[in-house]
Amino acid sequence: MSLKAWSSSLTPGRAVPENYIFNGMGCSGKNISPPIEWKDAPADTRSFAVTVFDPDAPQAGGWWHWAVVNIPPEVHLLPEGASTNDALPEGAVEVETDFGIKHYGGPCPPKGDRPHHYIFTVYALKNRQVPVTPHSTPASIKKLLEQDYLDKASFTVEYGRK
Repeated sequence: MSLKAWSSSLTPGRAVPENYIFNGMGCSGKNISPPIEWKDAPADTRSFAVTVFDPDAPQAGGWWHWAVVNIPPEVHLLPEGASTNDALPEGAVEVETDFGIKHYGGPCPPKGDRPHHYIFTVYALKNRQVPVTPHSTPASIKKLLEQDYLDKASFTVEYGRK
């Protein structure tokens, strides 16, 4: 597997900057989606997907912060603010997160919890379209992604509130 994923604004193992923190539920970030880049996808990649997941959330099954599917194969970057500025590539679809919104929702762990880990994953997919419905969630999409991926790459960042 050779796919690589990163963000020019997020450093693995480091705290998430305030621009990308949720604004609500006691958090006061700007809730801007960070830039996500990838390269070295398999030649037969037909689409991409990006997910953000918090496995440390007190909710059973973790907490889904973002899922974008059906990203065209020629795209290798979601720029900063792509979700919040409606600047996703044509054809890309966001599904409803655990915040109940179809946009990026930044980190906002419960006050006093140890820092949570946020796993950003880029999937290179063998199919052009992931079937989505108005009721699709990242958890339901993940099953499809795991069945359809040619390669995937992840990086993890942290955030905690005092």
